[in-house]
Amino acid sequence: MMADVSVKQTESKVVVQEGRKFISFILQELKPKGKILTPFNIISGFIIFLGLIIIIIRFAKGLGSVTNLSQEFPWGLWIGFDVITGVAFAGGAYVLTFAVYILKAEKYHLIIRATVLNGFLAYVFYAGALLLDIGRPWNGFNVIIGNDFGTNSVLFVVAWHFMLYTLMEFIEFSPAVAEWLGAPRLRKILSSLGLGAVIFGFTLSTLHQAGLGALYLLAKSKIHPLWYNEFIPVLFFVSSIFAGLSIVIIEGTISHRVFKDQISPEHHAQYDEIVIGLGKGAAVAMFAYLFLQAIPFISGRRYEYIDSPMGYWYLLEIIGFVCVPLALFVEGVRNKKISFIRFAAIMTAIGIIINRLNVSIIAYKWDVPNHYYPSWMEIEVTLAIVFAEIWAFRWVCNRMPVFRDPPDWAKDND
Repeated sequence: MMADVSVKQTESKVVVQEGRKFISFILQELKPKGKILTPFNIISGFIIFLGLIIIIIRFAKGLGSVTNLSQEFPWGLWIGFDVITGVAFAGGAYVLTFAVYILKAEKYHLIIRATVLNGFLAYVFYAGALLLDIGRPWNGFNVIIGNDFGTNSVLFVVAWHFMLYTLMEFIEFSPAVAEWLGAPRLRKILSSLGLGAVIFGFTLSTLHQAGLGALYLLAKSKIHPLWYNEFIPVLFFVSSIFAGLSIVIIEGTISHRVFKDQISPEHHAQYDEIVIGLGKGAAVAMFAYLFLQAIPFISGRRYEYIDSPMGYWYLLEIIGFVCVPLALFVEGVRNKKISFIRFAAIMTAIGIIINRLNVSIIAYKWDVPNHYYPSWMEIEVTLAIVFAEIWAFRWVCNRMPVFRDPPDWAKDND
């Protein structure tokens, strides 16, 4: 009897000691690494701090205190950029996980963790920003359970897809978390869920990328004819492919400089080939996008609207930020000009922002006298969310094996 009590006491002490070690480890990891007072940290830190103040005012005094939203324009920059555009930029995660785990394109495996992490954080921050735009955020659960909307609502589908896909991306990234915590058994369990998460996540992505476009099928009388057509859901899905791949190129270029000490020589040696492959995928998707744009443009005689201010703006979007970067991607891939591909990726990202803001804001009720323009506080909060995501990405990369090789015990378990 005394022996049993002694064993239990010993086990309890071990549990307490392990708990203290874990807490000490987490507290240690929360400490900043590297220089604190850098120009980027100072500027972005101020923007994040000011954004938090504005968010507090928003929740204390309502949307009208910080935004230019109205009954006429209930959706503004926080939806048009943070959600409609931000989710498109996260598309690289589902494209590359499908390519690596389903199509077995192993050369992209080197960037898969960074891509999935970027996608996961985009959904957490940008989709999370939806709470800012809901007049009564405590009623946000209604769209999830179908109250007031009904289970046939597009928003009901999109909400569930957002939640489930965010969970799938966390599962896909979770082996890196287990490696950071030094938990081999946990990593083995999480790794076994990876393939199922990829398949389910890819299915969810194709549906909710198109689902966001389907929201605007309901606004035929409100969106300018040059941007409204029956292919909006398909266009949103296809554009998310080259938008996501472009962001992967941009993020990878920056990360290779910021985290160069963590990246293996093998990764450095193969990165140009990876960029060329990403550029090729973006070019194919952009060609399909142009073809899908041309069908309703010609069949619906929408060229009649070209000789107008909105028509010129449409031509700038299509020619300047789709055709031109497409040509740069093709030239860069054919002649292995990495700088062309990177510049094309930047132009493509700008083009996606313009397109999504056109559909959701600029071309929406374009002919009303008092059009919506975002307030400076809406813009500031959007910048704060972007910088907060960058800070989170940097924090994770400096602690978890995102760019650096996993520990030896993890390699042995694979």
